[in-house]
Amino acid sequence: MSNYLRLDAFRATALATQPFPHLIVDGFIGKAALAAINADYPKLTSPGSFPVDQVTFGPAFRALLEELEGDEFREAFEEKFGLDLSGRPTITTVRGRCDPRDGKIHTDSKSKIITVLIYMNESWEEAGGRLRLLRSAHDLNDIIVEVPPIAGTLLAFKRSNNSWHGHEPFAGERRVIQFNWLTTQGNQQIAMLRHHTSASFKRLIQMIRPARA
Repeated sequence: MSNYLRLDAFRATALATQPFPHLIVDGFIGKAALAAINADYPKLTSPGSFPVDQVTFGPAFRALLEELEGDEFREAFEEKFGLDLSGRPTITTVRGRCDPRDGKIHTDSKSKIITVLIYMNESWEEAGGRLRLLRSAHDLNDIIVEVPPIAGTLLAFKRSNNSWHGHEPFAGERRVIQFNWLTTQGNQQIAMLRHHTSASFKRLIQMIRPARA
């Protein structure tokens, strides 16, 4: 049984099917769990996505990751999206900070089956950084729905050729966990290599910058 994830709320939320399957669940992580998970969240000083095996975190965050990899979580998504995800590889990445260049409109790569985003920011007053599901590839204001990245909110969608999304620019702390089911093991290895290389480069930049100051 889930300790942190409110799968009852997930199951009770209707799936929107147009223009691509998606749903939003407020309070997917209960308030009682948020403080412990956020206290154990990876301390990230650079923008970008980092694989969870490349960062350090505490036991409450680890327990959350274990639930995301659990059968109950997968089965809830299979039922909601009408898919068989058994045996599909997964990848989990985390973000801690946002760069003004982030948020450009995209659909996610074809290697992804479902994208799950769980936001972990205590509050959000900024106009930027609010993810928008979109009807087109070229207009950030052609909005289906806008999601403030407030702690405990889940946004999930089935990746497709029209699963456009992006957000207005924002610079600063913006915590989000991204979990994906992928099409093949090979795609998982490619995704991990890409993220690992990117994470190593960002750490190198962080080491160089103080020396230049």
